[in-house]
Amino acid sequence: MMNGHQPLIYLAVTNCLTYDQRMSRICLTLHEAGYRVVLIGIRRTDPLPARPYRQVRLTSWFPKGKLFYLENHFRLFCYLILKKADLMVANDLDTALPVWLVSRLRGIPRLMDAHEYFTEMKEVRTRPRIQKIWSALAQFLIPRFPAGYTVGTELVERFKAQYGVSYALVRNLPVKQPTLARAEEHQPFLLYQGAVNHGRGFELLIPAMRAIPYPLVICGDGNFMQEVREMIQREGVADKVQLTGMLPPDALREWALRATLGIFLPDEEGMNQFLALPNKFLDSIEAGLPQISRRFPEYERINREFPVAILLDQVDIKTVAETVNQLFADRAQRITMTEACRKAREIYCWEKEKSTLLSVYHQILAA
Repeated sequence: MMNGHQPLIYLAVTNCLTYDQRMSRICLTLHEAGYRVVLIGIRRTDPLPARPYRQVRLTSWFPKGKLFYLENHFRLFCYLILKKADLMVANDLDTALPVWLVSRLRGIPRLMDAHEYFTEMKEVRTRPRIQKIWSALAQFLIPRFPAGYTVGTELVERFKAQYGVSYALVRNLPVKQPTLARAEEHQPFLLYQGAVNHGRGFELLIPAMRAIPYPLVICGDGNFMQEVREMIQREGVADKVQLTGMLPPDALREWALRATLGIFLPDEEGMNQFLALPNKFLDSIEAGLPQISRRFPEYERINREFPVAILLDQVDIKTVAETVNQLFADRAQRITMTEACRKAREIYCWEKEKSTLLSVYHQILAA
């Protein structure tokens, strides 16, 4: 760092930090580049892994909803307002207001890390009054974060068209592991990994399990978990579906290395899902896991070059079951898809992407 000064960066999120692979990668990269990093999240009962950068979790009395965001905005503002910093980073719209206020009052540079097209998330989009509030905040706040980055080419273009900001592309790519040792179990199984939230296709996947003679393992948790549990019972597939809950990254990769096939069927309604390039798609590539998903722009962009997935144009319960069963039966095609993953993981990896991230930080801190 210039003149021996190590810039101090505060990054804010609204999760418990334990399972956030993207922020772990970003903060570790910044730490290794010589920055002092403080990652701020929400206090939960989940254990906090030891990491080389500083982690702070703010108390939260309310688990979700309007009161959660109001409380978090207040606590984050109070925490940041007295801090000396060289840069403050808002991760998505739900931390942007306190970061903007503090950075403006203190004259500190600010940066936006846009993981989501927040106003088009299903939890927001399907509640008109809530969406109106978040949309107003987005129109006000995002142009006031002229520097930033987001996770997909389509989102870069959308943010520029809607908010007039030119954000860099920093995709949510996994760290490439030294070896790829696929170890499919004797008992084949289907794997879903990631958030168990609204709009992730469980309304199709769980009923489809009635016609799929292989187990399904769901690794994750979220705001749709209770509905998923009820659906499993209602469809009579409790003997076929295993719920592991939230798992740390290493455990998730072990499941991916053992699985026969991955699946992720996000809703086509809503621009957040349609334009996204989620980490679960990329993590499956890194683990050499053939997968079934939707024909969305970012998935197709990769799949045209490396056919790692079966991408469906239209989905219904029958199509999902038939596609899963056909791919389970076609071992030769799965081997071909795994080989495509082996090639893709050499390109779509954090080792190549992190230089773009560092250039964004170097540029704003040198200004």
